[in-house]
Amino acid sequence: MSMQPSTANWHWKNKNITSWAKAWFERELTTIAIQGEGSENVTISSVRDVDGDAELGQRKSKLITIYDCKVQLEWSGTASDGTEVKGKLTIPEVSHEITVDRSSDYVYEWSLKTESTPAVDALYAFAKARLPPALESKFAELPVAMIDTHGRDLTVSAEPSRTGTPAPAAAATNSSPAAVAGFTPPPVKKTPVNTSRIVKEARFMAAADDLYSLLTDERRIPSWTRAPAQSTPQPGSSYSLFGGGVKGEYITVAPGKEIKQTWSVQSPTWPPEHEATLTITLEQSSDSTTVTFTLEGVPKGMEDEIERNLEGYYIHGLKSIGLGSVL
Repeated sequence: MSMQPSTANWHWKNKNITSWAKAWFERELTTIAIQGEGSENVTISSVRDVDGDAELGQRKSKLITIYDCKVQLEWSGTASDGTEVKGKLTIPEVSHEITVDRSSDYVYEWSLKTESTPAVDALYAFAKARLPPALESKFAELPVAMIDTHGRDLTVSAEPSRTGTPAPAAAATNSSPAAVAGFTPPPVKKTPVNTSRIVKEARFMAAADDLYSLLTDERRIPSWTRAPAQSTPQPGSSYSLFGGGVKGEYITVAPGKEIKQTWSVQSPTWPPEHEATLTITLEQSSDSTTVTFTLEGVPKGMEDEIERNLEGYYIHGLKSIGLGSVL
């Protein structure tokens, strides 16, 4: 007797994806290339070694990324005087705890292989300043890629298989219902989702207008999310944060005061087509601004996970750029 999907997905499962993760690092990190304002440029030329382990786990219907890798890279670039510059870079720890939980910052160990000159040293400084944000944007994509690529191997779907035996009528007529004149497909019904409400609050040593800009300006958002973003703060416009990990649409905006938007996580654990509503209010006092994140429509059972995400990704993210969260 087979388990029901809800029961099967409750048990602990693991899949070792270390080889896949190493190939992912080798493929994705070598796409990084940064051009300076002049002729300077720097790239990740190769991934020398990836040492560590990567797994995807599932427990209580939740997919969990488990990884801890030491990554050794070769970087190269062109200085302002045309000199070809080469060096090495080691990141001792790329892990779920740093990327997702934000428990600590990344550590970078640099070395220069090219003989030092003023132009070479200037490019070296350029590499140190510009490569880490680009690398961290890529690292933020890893857990999403792990779930997207391997999540189905651990999750038992409640939906009928699309590769199953055709219904007798379809087999007999050798045609699909859509091909029959006058046939109108029935509307797709959304499965009702029981939801709850989460509220998180923090106080930052910054003006409300500046915080509003950091939360909505796609040029500034990557400074605290460490990942690509798309955002046009206008009602009806869509947005994408954390490299596509969070998506939605602006409902209303009041610069310096409030942001209201639909909100969903791109994860197999988030119900398909379900949207929550995130309201961010900003209340400025004489020396700080209190920011309240109110998320309504959180699926039951995901409250703890989503609350940690709001705390880690939004509040800790803003704190990491020196805004001084004091609450």
